Amino acid sequence: MIDRRLFIGAGAASAVALGFAPRLVFAKAATGKRFVFIIQRGAADGLGTVAPVGDPAFAGARGVLAADFAGVPALDSMFALHPNLKNIGALYAQKQALFAHAIASPYRDRSHFDGQNVLETGGAGAYQVKDGWLNRLLGQLPAESAKAIAVAITVPMALRGTHDVSSYAPSALPQASEDLLQRVAMLYDGDPQLHALWSDAMNTRALTSTMGTEGGANGAQNGVRNAAATGTLAAKLLAPADGARIAMIETGGWDTHAGQRGRLGLQLGGLDAMIAALKDGLGPLWADTMVLVATEFGRTVAVNGTGGTDHGTASSAMLLGGGVRGGRVLADWPGLGASALYEGRDLKPTLALDAFIGGAVAGHFGLDPARLMPALFPAARGRAIEGLV
Repeated sequence: MIDRRLFIGAGAASAVALGFAPRLVFAKAATGKRFVFIIQRGAADGLGTVAPVGDPAFAGARGVLAADFAGVPALDSMFALHPNLKNIGALYAQKQALFAHAIASPYRDRSHFDGQNVLETGGAGAYQVKDGWLNRLLGQLPAESAKAIAVAITVPMALRGTHDVSSYAPSALPQASEDLLQRVAMLYDGDPQLHALWSDAMNTRALTSTMGTEGGANGAQNGVRNAAATGTLAAKLLAPADGARIAMIETGGWDTHAGQRGRLGLQLGGLDAMIAALKDGLGPLWADTMVLVATEFGRTVAVNGTGGTDHGTASSAMLLGGGVRGGRVLADWPGLGASALYEGRDLKPTLALDAFIGGAVAGHFGLDPARLMPALFPAARGRAIEGLV
């Protein structure tokens, strides 16, 4: 954990040091780095994921939800990880997982649609920006490395924009015959645009030919087995030398208004299985892979009358991967006392999610954070958080 004074002091020291250090330049050569964005649609409870058990107000404020952390080994003097995140906890012990807490996008209302739009576009408000920050990232990479895919039925907002991307999700429909596929290929053979698109689709089909019965997108919502299958699928799409370098995975079901203890535990177990399968599927490529896990906003500190929580503000985020400077929780912790809560009900945001993402991506791909931040988050006021990789 980083307390308020240490965090501010470290930031000032970094600024001084950076004033005398050469800046990184934009990557010119093709990169072997892989980047995966897992979005938690529905507002995941950061307090139930990385719990501030060292906060004296935690047990009283969280009520029945604090019981999941009884006897759980602490990450540090303040935080403990949900017991269903065993694989992610092992990555933390190996210093390949970093958690950020009390973190939020610029959005301060509580609409899922608006919050997700801000998270995915990188704007300061909903629907102010028309393309996604992940698509704009493609424009900062060498052309031969600017290939992205969504593990989803349609392309999510974060990946929409001027750069071409694709999407893939296993279908429950019967497989087309090889004869039909060959006929379509012959039909498109003379068309420069359709032939290229068809070839990409067939290459993806070949990579994922064993995935048809393993489940689809939203793996964390559909159970641990399907979550693991989604992680394996993403690894298959990222692993080839000519495969995608950026992938986005959609997970749903994080809106825990009722019966949160059981529901959130299943969700986190699915996420954990997905990360483990992704790591296993990538093998040695994990060393050059970064995974970002983030949600549109958090949930209320207090439990509601149905054993759940309502829409809140700040939450937690994760960075995972072989190059992450892990084994720590990044937090300018505001506290859970009644006077410290945002609008008297929510965890107060003290870290900017935009700055966290910008710093992580810049460090991972070797880009200049001062130039990358306005490209990805044009309305952001602060600097990227550096030293994450």
